[in-house]
Amino acid sequence: MLHNMRIDLKQTGSSRGAFSLMELMIVIIILGLLAALVMPNLIGQSEKAKQGLVCTQMESIRGALDSYKLDNGRYPNDLNALISSGGGYFKNPILPKDPWKNHFIYTRDGKGINIISLGADGQEGGNDEDRDITYAECIAR
Repeated sequence: MLHNMRIDLKQTGSSRGAFSLMELMIVIIILGLLAALVMPNLIGQSEKAKQGLVCTQMESIRGALDSYKLDNGRYPNDLNALISSGGGYFKNPILPKDPWKNHFIYTRDGKGINIISLGADGQEGGNDEDRDITYAECIAR
């Protein structure tokens, strides 16, 4: 009885299996317009995130420097003392680098200490993502 049943699947004239060239062009134009509106906003977010991460890393380094000072009565002459002294100032025995894979610069003078990231270009000065970021700037935010 079941083998006698037949399902007739015929395509009707109103259904078709492909898009026309005009429909494809309209979709591509819409996608292009959406990309043009969204991409500029996304591109700048990556650098802003890296700049925020620099400040977080500087806070971590500053905490390690303060711990070193509590243990030794003074700040170290350079950041290498934080990993070579065996005090466990960092969980990982490697000095952190900024998000652009550059070493932080640590300065110490009579006024206090400072931590500096040279930005995306890794050189002094610069604008936008290449500008230098200091610890003082981070805590002022």
